[in-house]
Amino acid sequence: MRKNFLKSVITVVLIGVAFYGGFLYGRNQRPSVEKVQGVFNQETSKPENVDFSLFWDAWARVQERYVGRSALDYQKMVFGAISGMVKAIGDPYTVFMPPEDSKKFSEDIKGSFEGVGMEIGIRKEVLTIIAPLENSPAKRAGLMAGDKILKIDDNMTSDLTLDEAVSKIRGPKGSQVALLVSRDSWDEAKEFKITRDVIEVPVISYELKNTGSKQIAYIRLYQFSENAGTEFKKIADQILNSSAQGILLDLRGNPGGYLEISVDIASWFLKSGELVVAEDYGNGEKNENKSYGYNKLGHYPLVILIDQGSASASEILAGALRDNRGVKLVGEKSFGKGSVQKLEDLPGGSSLKITVAKWLTPSGHSIADAGLEPDEKVEITEKDIEAGKDPQLDKALEMISR
Repeated sequence: MRKNFLKSVITVVLIGVAFYGGFLYGRNQRPSVEKVQGVFNQETSKPENVDFSLFWDAWARVQERYVGRSALDYQKMVFGAISGMVKAIGDPYTVFMPPEDSKKFSEDIKGSFEGVGMEIGIRKEVLTIIAPLENSPAKRAGLMAGDKILKIDDNMTSDLTLDEAVSKIRGPKGSQVALLVSRDSWDEAKEFKITRDVIEVPVISYELKNTGSKQIAYIRLYQFSENAGTEFKKIADQILNSSAQGILLDLRGNPGGYLEISVDIASWFLKSGELVVAEDYGNGEKNENKSYGYNKLGHYPLVILIDQGSASASEILAGALRDNRGVKLVGEKSFGKGSVQKLEDLPGGSSLKITVAKWLTPSGHSIADAGLEPDEKVEITEKDIEAGKDPQLDKALEMISR
């Protein structure tokens, strides 16, 4: 009897071992997505030739074996996975924003903000200043378009996305941020400690300059903000009622803004229907933005100033007037921010800022790929700055006065 009981026990144990072994084998053979716990809306369908099982394998192994698995934040892991996917595209302007970042972004584009006052972008995988904004802490500190930011406080910028860098530079009025900056003309990088402030950016300024032989209307356009078109109209009316014999349009340090405003301002110089810029969506589809045909300033001789801080809408306007009217560009090569971003709202308050198109000038030149080269290249040295000289402006006035 004891032998039969022992045999029964062994049999039960063997069955149990076999069952458990089969369970483990079966569990390991199931698709990884089925093994994942705590994630809703799992999707097993996939694009052709793309195998998502590697992702779910990695997810399952973290979930099963990570020492701190009981405290895993699955939602945070999902956000991180999406961020990594988007970053792998290699486009610094395509960015995933979790709910908190998305909310902050929406607030920033509505009005004033606190920070150091500069537009930044990624050039050749390095965080670069597009333009310090006029009357900003960054401008007063001596930062310049083209400067490279290597560190923000203790954070190496090579490890940050563009939006992460923006978030770390911005902060409440009165607080400080330390930036380690390199410049091509320096032997070594320098640290700037800048006190943040409320940033209020001017839109446009205008004056008549007397060159001796002619009076030139000098327009400095600082940004393509929502009200820039209205402000430009006021100045256009003043020019038409003045003795100006030419126009010098200064777009240096202008980081851009609204596409519609660049088309509106271009329309003061172009005939109706002339192409201002084309949006190339990469699938054969193009959207053409054409002049509204005000053309009230089209008869004036015109020269445009650009530099490394001229980006986005600035490049659209300069490229349109160069290609359609043969307008000369003076200064330095523009930044090359020639792409269109669309903000896509996602469930739960997240959003995706995604590059959907590239901007092409009327001649088909891709702004994003190459920027705009000046017809007359003139650089400003640090000695010029210390001496209060502006050789770019001097050259442009000389050309418009001929």
